[in-house]
Amino acid sequence: MKHKKALFLFHRDCRLDDNTGLIRALGGSGTVVPGFVFDPRQTGRHPYKSDNALQFLVASLKELDGELRERGSRLYLFFGETEKVVAGLLRAEGLDAVYFNRDYTPFSRSRDEAVAEVCREQGAACVPCGDALLNEPEEVAKADGGPYTVFTPFFRAARSIAARPPRKNGFANFFSGSIKAEAGEDVFGRVAGEQNDRLYRKGGRREALGILRKLGRLKDYETTRDRPALEGTTGLSPHNKFGTVSVRDVHRAVTRRLGRGHPVIRQLYWRDFFCHVAVHFERVFGRPFHAVYERLPWRDDPDRFRRWREGTTGFPIVDAGMRQLDETGFMHNRVRMVCASFLVKDLHIDWREGERHFATRLEDYDPAVNNGNWQWVASTGCDAAPYFRIFNPWLQQKRYDPEAAYIKRWVPELRAMEPGLIHRLDRLEGKRPGGYPAPIVDHAAESVRALGMYRQARSGG
Repeated sequence: MKHKKALFLFHRDCRLDDNTGLIRALGGSGTVVPGFVFDPRQTGRHPYKSDNALQFLVASLKELDGELRERGSRLYLFFGETEKVVAGLLRAEGLDAVYFNRDYTPFSRSRDEAVAEVCREQGAACVPCGDALLNEPEEVAKADGGPYTVFTPFFRAARSIAARPPRKNGFANFFSGSIKAEAGEDVFGRVAGEQNDRLYRKGGRREALGILRKLGRLKDYETTRDRPALEGTTGLSPHNKFGTVSVRDVHRAVTRRLGRGHPVIRQLYWRDFFCHVAVHFERVFGRPFHAVYERLPWRDDPDRFRRWREGTTGFPIVDAGMRQLDETGFMHNRVRMVCASFLVKDLHIDWREGERHFATRLEDYDPAVNNGNWQWVASTGCDAAPYFRIFNPWLQQKRYDPEAAYIKRWVPELRAMEPGLIHRLDRLEGKRPGGYPAPIVDHAAESVRALGMYRQARSGG
């Protein structure tokens, strides 16, 4: 046995089965302390904190604790800066190794480097493992060794690497004693924000496995995934973020039930792509990937930004999406693109403001994916939509919500109105139903302005 007593730190991998680092720790150690650290740098007040995501995480950790108790252990909870907690545990508990699965955001990478330094100082092994992605960032490279910045060739290269099969965890050599530094279960109450009883998904592995069992309903995914009134997507995004099931679990389930060529597989690789970009080009957090767009003259308009956030823009599909996000911590992917495009190319407000707002509301908030999607819509990122692609909210709602069922669900002021009228509200004269506001901008005019902004930035003006 390589190590006598190891610590395994859960991060975004709330499961026992197919948990790469955990299984490796259990197989290489006499006993393993399964621990989770609530780090105040993440759970405290900061501009990107999502109470909805934290609520999902806490529910997932509670279920994980129950699974560990079935194996004679429990989830050991700690509070503090991760590297300081680890330093104390190494000294007090006689640990000779620390295992964890890699994460890819700037904070996560600096945290993990600090943990590795603490381990070096105290003579303990530090064992980071690849787990959250189908392929690690170092595993997919161009012929010259550089990273891909265009998705299609990345997809071809990444897909040529066989996905590892999921692995069951049959180990039971978990630590079961007491640890003085434990924070106790009351830490859940200390870190939890306001509870949302309308959250889109419940945390925990049971729900995720139930979703995987029902993937057969997505046989018409190509035609239903863009219809926000339907349950036409997997609904797995928060489970993917917090790892209640592994990406390999999802890949295998989709392949078996729907086929290797199913478009959900492509979505899994988009997730990998954005994470790889975040590792190789850390500047994307806070800056456009394409530096030319640093020159875009964004509008500082707090009132219009507030109306976008609150869903009172007078554009029904935008307002429906923003209200859904505010209430449930979720927004349909097609609608996310429409809402993001509207903020950037109709209101001319900096995409980073929208990225930050989504971060504070999304239950599935993943920094790399959120950033990648915002930069895609804003035309500033890797393999982004061309700058002249501007989503027309009126055409989008007519095409993808023709009966206005999604709109009526989230914008009750319009429930009594015929769908055809809802799709022509921009041409409606006079008083509007239920006090619903008139459109705050003219889409056609603002599209012309957006094109001018982007052309000027690209020309160096």
